[in-house]
Amino acid sequence: MKNNKFSKTPIAASLSLILGTMAMNPLYAAESDTETGEEQDAGEVVLITGIRGSLMSSMNKKRDAIGVVDAITAEDIGKFPDTNLAESLQRISGVSINRQNGEGSQVTVRGFGPQFNMVTLNGRTMPGSSLPSGGGASDTRAFSFENLSSDAVQSIEVFKTGKANIASGGMGSTINIVTAKPLDNPDFVASVGATLVHDTTVFEGSDVTPEVSGIVSWANPEKTFGMSLNASFSERDSGVAGATIDQWRSSPWDGTVPDIDPNNPTVFTNEPAIGDTHALPSNLIYYMADRERERTNAQLTMQFKPKSNMTATLDYTYANLDQNEERSELSIWYAEYKSALTFDNGVSRTPIIYREDRFDLAPRDIAVAQINQNAETVTDSIGFNFEWDVNDRFRLAFDYHDSSAETTPTQGYGNFLKVGLGANVVAAQGANYNNGLPTMIVEFDDCDPRIGLNCNNQFDQDDVGTSIQQRAFSENYSDIQQTRIDGTFDFDDFSVDFGIEMRDMSNHTIQSNINDTMGNWGVENPGELPAGFLTPVNFANVYSDYSTAGAWTQGFRGDAAMIGAWAANLYGFAFNRNPDEQTNRLIEEEVTSVYTQFRFEGDWNRKPYNLVIGFRYEDTTSKSTANIAIPQEVLWESNNDFRVIAGSSDNKENYTLSNDYDHFLPNLDFDIELAEDVIARFSYSKTIARPSFGNLSSAATVTGGPSTPTILGNAQPGSATSGNPALVPLESENFDLSAEYYFDESSYFSIGYYLKDVSNFIGTAPIVQNFYGLRDPSAGPRAQQAIADLQAIGETVNETNLFSMMAANQLGVDYFSMTANEFEAAVDISANADDPLMQFLYQAPVNNKEAQIDGFEIAVQHFFGESGFGIQANYTTVDGDVGFDLSAAPDVTQFALQGLSDTANVVFMYEKFGWNARLSYNWRDDFLNSAARYASEPGFVEEYSQVDLSVGYEFNEDLTIQFEGINLTEENFRVHGRTSVQMWNLEEYGARYSLGVRYSF
Repeated sequence: MKNNKFSKTPIAASLSLILGTMAMNPLYAAESDTETGEEQDAGEVVLITGIRGSLMSSMNKKRDAIGVVDAITAEDIGKFPDTNLAESLQRISGVSINRQNGEGSQVTVRGFGPQFNMVTLNGRTMPGSSLPSGGGASDTRAFSFENLSSDAVQSIEVFKTGKANIASGGMGSTINIVTAKPLDNPDFVASVGATLVHDTTVFEGSDVTPEVSGIVSWANPEKTFGMSLNASFSERDSGVAGATIDQWRSSPWDGTVPDIDPNNPTVFTNEPAIGDTHALPSNLIYYMADRERERTNAQLTMQFKPKSNMTATLDYTYANLDQNEERSELSIWYAEYKSALTFDNGVSRTPIIYREDRFDLAPRDIAVAQINQNAETVTDSIGFNFEWDVNDRFRLAFDYHDSSAETTPTQGYGNFLKVGLGANVVAAQGANYNNGLPTMIVEFDDCDPRIGLNCNNQFDQDDVGTSIQQRAFSENYSDIQQTRIDGTFDFDDFSVDFGIEMRDMSNHTIQSNINDTMGNWGVENPGELPAGFLTPVNFANVYSDYSTAGAWTQGFRGDAAMIGAWAANLYGFAFNRNPDEQTNRLIEEEVTSVYTQFRFEGDWNRKPYNLVIGFRYEDTTSKSTANIAIPQEVLWESNNDFRVIAGSSDNKENYTLSNDYDHFLPNLDFDIELAEDVIARFSYSKTIARPSFGNLSSAATVTGGPSTPTILGNAQPGSATSGNPALVPLESENFDLSAEYYFDESSYFSIGYYLKDVSNFIGTAPIVQNFYGLRDPSAGPRAQQAIADLQAIGETVNETNLFSMMAANQLGVDYFSMTANEFEAAVDISANADDPLMQFLYQAPVNNKEAQIDGFEIAVQHFFGESGFGIQANYTTVDGDVGFDLSAAPDVTQFALQGLSDTANVVFMYEKFGWNARLSYNWRDDFLNSAARYASEPGFVEEYSQVDLSVGYEFNEDLTIQFEGINLTEENFRVHGRTSVQMWNLEEYGARYSLGVRYSF
C-alpha cells in the first residue's frame, strides 16, 4: 500500500515551503471517512489524506449530490481546516460572514443574513442565544459559530437548495455540522493538541493565550460498540480601537442652523442649496476596549450495534462561551449652537469641518465614560438516534434531541454597565470628518484664542466628576425539542423517502434597565473621584492605521464596576438589577411536518440522470406571551385629554396572543451527465424563514387615547406601540441552474445561476386594533345620551360641552351649575361595560414587502499533477431589485434588501514532503446592513478583504506542527451612512498568529 506521505529532503522541503506557502479551506464531503482511495493497478490502492484528500472527498460529495450542496471536511480526526467554523465557511462560494472582534461569528448565504439560515447539528435544529451590545433584549434566531470549537467537527454541509427531508427555516441555506462518530473510526484513535495564540491587538491582559484540545475514540474489534469523547478549552485576549457616531440627523437645508450667540454668527463654507439634503452629527466618540473570551466545548458519543442492521447512537454536546469587555470612551456631544460648518459636495451634504465655539457661553462637557459588557452562553444538546435496516429495501430511523442555549450576565449588576463621567471645561469643540477617522477638536475654557490667551489644555482626573450610571440586565433562554421518524423504500427503478417531524421551540427574553443620576446632572462634581480611579490614556497611541494629527486625544481608563460600586455607595442607590423588567417575552412554536420524496435514476439517451421530487407540509402554532403590568383603563379627563392608567409593576399578568399557519414546500432536483464528467443541474424549491422574536412580541404599550371624543366622528384612534404576533414566515421560491466539469480526479470547474423570489418580507403599516380589552368612555351610551341632552337645550355639540354634560350626568348635578373648568377639575370619566372597545393606531411590523435576488456562482479547483500545488477560487455575485435610494428625502422610511454583496475567494495550497501550506484571500464588497441605523438613515459596511496563512509540517504519521496567521494585512472594519464621510463606526483589527502541535495515537 502506498500513500502520499513521501520521504522528505531538506532542499525539496525548503523549496516547497518558499514556493507553496499557501492557505486553503476545502469544500465538504458528507462522509465521515476523510480518506479517498484511488485504484492504481491490481491490488494497489493510494490513500490520499490531508488537504488533497479532504478536497477530493468534498468534490465527490458535490458531484454525487442531488441539488446544490457544498461542504468542508476535516483532514483527519481532530484536524479541521480552521479553528473558527465561520472562517472556514466563508471560503465556500456564495457564503460570507459577519465578524465580531475580528473573528467570524455568523454567516450570510446568497445575500440572506444569519437569521435566514438554519444551522443544525447532526441534522438537528440548534437553538440560538445571544445578547446584543448595550444590554438590549435578544431578538435573533441565528446560531453563532463562535460558540463551537472546530476540533470535534468532522464536516460541515451547506445545502443551498431546499429539501423535503430537511427541517424548514433556512431560506438562504441549511448548514449542517457533522461531528465524529466512534464506529466510523477503527479500533482506538486519539489525538491531543495544544496551541499558543498571539493577538497583536491586546492593550491590557495577555497577548499570548492557550488553546488545548483532545479527542479519543474507541470501537471494539467487532464494531458493535464504540465511545468517543472530545473536549477543548481556549482563551483569547484582544483589544480594539474604534470610533462611533450615534446619530446623523438629515433634513432639507433651509439656510439656517440654531444660532444662540449673537456675537458669533455661524459661518458657512460651501453652503448647500435650499432644499438639498444635509446631515449633521450628534457627537463623536473615541473608544478602546479590552476583550476576553473563554470557550469550553465537550462531546460524548456512544454507539451500540446489536445487529449488523441496527445502530443506536447517544450523544451529548456542551459548549460554554464566556465573554467580557472593558471599554473606555472619550466623547464630545454637540449642542444647538454651530459656529462654523464647511460642507462637502456629496449626495447628502455633510460638514467635513464642524465647530462650536462657546467662549461667550456656558462650557460644555467632555465625557470619559467607562463601560463593562459581559455574557455567558451555555449550550446543551442531548440526542438519541436509532437506525434500522429492516430488510434490503426498507430502512427506518428514529431521532430525538433536547437542546438548550442560554445567555446570562456574569455580574450581579447585569451584563451592561456604563458609568458616565465628564468635565464641564470645554469652550470649543468639533471635528474634521474628512478622514477615515474623524479628528476630534477640543479647546478648554481657560483660554480664548480670539484675544490671544494661551491654551494649556490641562485635563486630569481632578476635572472629572460623575454624572449618570446606566445598567442593563438581560437574559435569554432558548429550548428546542425535536422528534423525527424517517423511512426509505427502495424499489427497482426508484426509491421513496418519507418522514414525520415534531419540533417544539421556546425563546424567553428578560431585560431591564436602570438609570441612576449621580451628582448634579449637567454639572459634574470635579475632584470627587478617589485618587487612582482613572488612568490617563492618549488615544493618539491607540490608533495605528488612522492619523490623529490635530485631534484632541487625551482620555482616561478606569474599572467601570469599581467606579459603579463606589458611586452607588456614595449616592445611596442599589448596585443590582431592576426587578421591574422592560421586557419579559416568551415566544413558543410547535411545528409538525410530514414529507415524502421520490428519487429516480436512469439513462436518457444514454446519459445518466437523477431526479428527485419532494413535498413537505408543515403546520405551525405559535404563541407570544408578555408578562407586563397591563393598563387598567383610559380616563377621559377633559374635552380632548385622555390619560392611560398604568398597571402596577407589583401585579403583572401574562398577555398572550396566538397564531397558526401552514406551508406546502415542494422541491424538484434534476441532474444529467451531458458528457463524460460534465453534469448539468436544475433545482426548484420553496423555503421559508420565520420572523425575528422581537417582531413577534405581544407586549403592546398604550401611550394615549383618541385625539378627540370618538363619538364626534373625527377622532384619531388612541396611540400604541407593539410587535405583531400574527406575522407569518418569509417565503422564497428558489431556482438554480448550474453546470460542472470534473476534469481530473481532484479538479473541477462549475458555474451556476440562482434566483430567489421572496415574499412576506417584513415592513411596517398602520394597524388599528384594541389592546387589553380597554374601553372607550367617549363612545358609549352615556356619550349618546349627553349628545341628546345638549341638542335638547339647543347647544351645538363639541368636545368641551360634551365632556361637561357627561360629567354633570355622572355627578348628578345640573349642567348649568358649573363651568367647563369646574367640571374638568371635579371628575374624570371612566369607561364601563356598556362602552365599546377602544381602538388604538400603531405602526406594526407586517408581511407586506416582496423582492427578488439573483446572481452567479463560479468556482474552480485544481491540483497540478503530483507537484503538490493546487488552487481553489470562486466568485459570487448577489443582486437585488430593492436597494436603498440615497437621493430619497430623509423623512422617507425605506425598505431595502440587506446583506447583498459580491464575494470572492482565492486559495493557494501546497502539500508534499510532509509540508502543507495554504494562503487564502477573502473579499466581500460593501453592503447595506441597516436601512434605519438612525431614523431613516442607512448603514453600509465597507468592502473588506483578508489574507490568511497556514503552514504545517508532519514529522511522522503521529506528530504535526502548525502555524497560522489570520488577517495578515490587518484590515479594518468601517460603516458609513449615505456618504463615506458619514462614518457610523470603525474598528481597527489586527493580525492573529498561532503555533500549535498535535499528536495522534
